[in-house]
Amino acid sequence: MPVFTSTDGLSLHYTDAGAGLPVIALAGLTRNGADFDHVAPYLPVRLIRPDYRGRGQSDWADPATYTIPQEAADVLTLMDHLGLEKAAILGTSRGGLIAMVLAATAKDRLLGVALNDIGPVIADKGLEVIKGYIGRNPAQKTYAEAAEARAKLSTHFEGVPMDRWLAEVQAHYAQTPDGLVIRYDPKLRDAVLAAGAQPAPDLWPLFDALAGLPLALIRGTNSELLSVETADEMTRRRPDMIRADVPGRGHVPFLDEPQALDALHFWLEKLQ
Repeated sequence: MPVFTSTDGLSLHYTDAGAGLPVIALAGLTRNGADFDHVAPYLPVRLIRPDYRGRGQSDWADPATYTIPQEAADVLTLMDHLGLEKAAILGTSRGGLIAMVLAATAKDRLLGVALNDIGPVIADKGLEVIKGYIGRNPAQKTYAEAAEARAKLSTHFEGVPMDRWLAEVQAHYAQTPDGLVIRYDPKLRDAVLAAGAQPAPDLWPLFDALAGLPLALIRGTNSELLSVETADEMTRRRPDMIRADVPGRGHVPFLDEPQALDALHFWLEKLQ
């Protein structure tokens, strides 16, 4: 199993497949490298997918270290481990926030950034949804039951086949004799709620730090986390930003939708 060691001694898992341009794919808050299973076959790159500390197959840690700055530092440690001077970042949700922190703190290590349904303003409604489920095992006992529940609850998504929902729950829950269990440290909830108790910082300077880097934004038109107003302001500040609004998708697009793939391929061309 490919792993690297963080600066505080954790064993952190990653996958490294393909060849050519190195793209580090950073997953959503509670998720792992499987976030990119649907899009990976369409990306002709060297795709590197780490599991954050406390998620997937990586070691659990002190919840106080489940922070975006620490996770950004872990990405740099992974790059050093792989001998990568520079890499592009494809960031889904939390992964996009990490990418923006990297742009502000280690821009010389970045080739470009693609953001999947994330920006410098996070809508309150989306945050409340996250707080409602984070750190809790699903009530359903089987993958089939969980897939059916996901399909019913995901009203912001249209036309998604059941096998896609089944793949999603299999990637993000483990089957045990007692039912389904989340594939991350439940104490991640403590870290997120503690962060939410603080005044929300102004993240626009982090977005502006992306200046000069090839940039793409993919947004679900039904997203409850990234408003169209925020996306429009991002476009105003970066008129050269590649943008795709994916119909029938909430937070987050799967990235294998035609609109998302067109944007990603255009972005990759700019990185060559």
